[in-house]
Amino acid sequence: MKEIMELVVTLINSMAVMSVIAYILSRSRFYDELLQKKFTWKGTFLIILVFGLLSIYGTLSGFKFMGAFANTRDLGPALAGLFGGPIAGLGAGLIGAIHRYSMGGFTEVSCSVATIVSGLVGGLVFKWRKGEFIGVTGAVVVAVVNQILHSGLTLLIARPFEQSLEIVKVLTLPMILANAIGMAIYTSIVVNLVKQRSWEQEKHTIEGELNAAREIQMSMVPKMFPPFPERPEFELSAVLEPAKEVGGDFYDFFFVDRHHLVFLLGDVSGKGIPASLFMAVTKTLLKAVADEDTSIDQVLFKVNNELCEGNDMSMFATVFCGIIDTRTGKVEYSNAGHNPPVLCRRAVNPEYLETQGSLPIASFEDSPYVKETFTLGVGDTIIIYSDGVTEAMNKNEELFSEERLLTSLREVNGQHPDALLKKILADVHGHAAGAPQSDDITILALQYKGIKQE
Repeated sequence: MKEIMELVVTLINSMAVMSVIAYILSRSRFYDELLQKKFTWKGTFLIILVFGLLSIYGTLSGFKFMGAFANTRDLGPALAGLFGGPIAGLGAGLIGAIHRYSMGGFTEVSCSVATIVSGLVGGLVFKWRKGEFIGVTGAVVVAVVNQILHSGLTLLIARPFEQSLEIVKVLTLPMILANAIGMAIYTSIVVNLVKQRSWEQEKHTIEGELNAAREIQMSMVPKMFPPFPERPEFELSAVLEPAKEVGGDFYDFFFVDRHHLVFLLGDVSGKGIPASLFMAVTKTLLKAVADEDTSIDQVLFKVNNELCEGNDMSMFATVFCGIIDTRTGKVEYSNAGHNPPVLCRRAVNPEYLETQGSLPIASFEDSPYVKETFTLGVGDTIIIYSDGVTEAMNKNEELFSEERLLTSLREVNGQHPDALLKKILADVHGHAAGAPQSDDITILALQYKGIKQE
């Protein structure tokens, strides 16, 4: 009984050490090539050498019993065959077999042959699976089969038979268990490594797609300022700072006739590529529908119905959309669930524009939108922004807030739109103090200059 316990402890120690070696190997470039099935003669030679040495270690760390060795020698060749094919399995098996044969004993021939057979069995399974790994359970079955074959070869070849039979009776079950557990641990490391590589690859793919989506998002908003240098009636600036994850913020401005400029800013619900695509569709529709004959509330009404059709993901967008008559400064606007803009009038503290507001677009079909008006005097500025500004958080999860936005603008009231945007961004980033940006920061500032009298 004492010998059996020593045998079990020895086999477990051997298995544990081999598992540590397997883990160390799994972090090498050699293993990357192995997992990617990039088999060259050099790679095959390395597989043979590495797993052949593991086979030798399996013998040396074994337990000598009645002239035979209880060990995990067959694991190395079997693994070489499972991962590298018949040639790798045979090569590693020959290394382990030659070493075992050199140690002598009445089971030298049967054990040496069994080691070679283990490598060939693994290689045949590799061929049968066409190079696809059989999985942890399948690999454990291979280990069990190999040990049964090992015991059978011992009974068939080793003499005297009575001694062979006694060895098989005592050693077969412990060796099956040790090799099966060792195979399970080893292949589990490999399987987890494959999953890790797959996750890393998927992560890189997603990051690439998100970067592409960010590029698309940025390419769809105007970036040349001043946008209309030949028009002295107004000054206009805008900025969009995307968060790390793609969002759905957008802005735009365009003339529908000689004297009417449409300006808008929106924020699509959600994040990621779906939000980016929905943003692109929303922005395109708004520009396509807006014209000199359609009032601003009807623009949102038509776009809303277009977006509601087939909106299976239930996405929506908040939008502030206005149209200014550059001759008078009169602005007609409609607010579809968006943050209230800030009005910066000359010699008056900035304040939020009071709006009746309507539902975000794409919420409900045939939802009505309210048209409202106000007039910008010469030097007055309207600032539209996304909630990425007021909801920017610092490390204590404190929001930048609407009050801080007003405070920020009081210090630069009446200045050029560029100065207003720079001040807001500086204060928002100062408030965040290095905390990660969780949402896009988008701002548009339109300052009315009036028509110069000749």
